[in-house]
Order: sequence, then structure tokens, then C-alpha cells
Amino acid sequence: QVQLVDSGGGLVQTGGSLRLSCAASGRSFSNYVVGWFRQAPGKEREFVAAINLIFSTRYADSVKGRFTISRDNAKNTLYLQMNSLKPEDTAVYYCVARSGTVLTTTNYDYNYWGQGTQVTVSS
Repeated sequence: QVQLVDSGGGLVQTGGSLRLSCAASGRSFSNYVVGWFRQAPGKEREFVAAINLIFSTRYADSVKGRFTISRDNAKNTLYLQMNSLKPEDTAVYYCVARSGTVLTTTNYDYNYWGQGTQVTVSS
């Protein structure tokens, strides 16, 4: 079992930056694939980024070069550094986790979800 608490959202102007954090509790955090999904109003939940136990990463095309995912296994914490934010990045961002090593982009492959944190980018 893993419990996830995500934080760090807020209101930022276009071109600005935010860093999301996700604190995990439970056993064997370092063995999980962890990542982020987001959901904008009226849209389906979509994959943003993921990282596995050997620090391999995968990103959605829409955020490549702007977002960076990282993890600190000693602190059981996941991060998402978001730079050059755009209005279309506005969404609720969810921290996720799954056992295994595959960096899947499908939401129902992830067993554990945080409560979500709102990111709003103003134009």
C-alpha cells in the first residue's frame, strides 16, 4: 500500500514556473513507478510524466522540454518542475504510483492516486 499527498499547485502567469511535490508513505516507495496525470475541465485525464526505480523517465509530448520529473527515494518524495507554463497546462494534477518498472501512460494501470492539486496558468 502507498498513500500519496500532492501539493504545490497555485496560480501563475504564462511563462512562469511551479514545482509540484508528492509525499508518499508506505513500504518500498523506491520500487514503484511514480508519475503525474492531469485533468482539465471538460477533458479526460491525461498522462504527464513518469519515472521508475532506475530513474528512467517518460513525458507527454505536450510537456517535453518544459517539465522535469524527479524523485528522492530517501525522502519518499516525487517532484514535477514545470517551466514555461501555458494556459493549456491549467488542470488538476494528480500524483500516481504503480508497482513494476514499465512507464505506462494509461491511467488505469496506476493503482494509487493522490488527491490532486490545482494548477492555473493565466494568460
